[in-house]
Amino acid sequence: MLWAMSQLPTSQEERFALVVAEFLNNPDVTPPSGTGFGSAGLRVHGRIFAMLSSKREFVVKLPARRVDALIAAGEGDRYDPGHGRRMKEWLALSPTSQLDWLSLAREALAFVADQR
Repeated sequence: MLWAMSQLPTSQEERFALVVAEFLNNPDVTPPSGTGFGSAGLRVHGRIFAMLSSKREFVVKLPARRVDALIAAGEGDRYDPGHGRRMKEWLALSPTSQLDWLSLAREALAFVADQR
């Protein structure tokens, strides 16, 4: 679902809820549940592919080269889960990014599902 900028939900949580809703009918995808790391994550075959971080960042798992390209384009940074080590296949989207979260989540789903 594409949103005009004036129609975007106002909070990160609302935006992520819309992404989650798009995957609810996919039998391979498990919606967010529980507490702890990744509890706010969408999973495919038990592996996280998209999540809302504790800092309210939209985070997706993509090939390292794709993450590098998005960082070079100013769309985000490597995700740091809090221990100071940035993860090469995880992108934390910049709050100012105009990229469509749902498209990125679909891309991440395909990438993680193929790693099985």
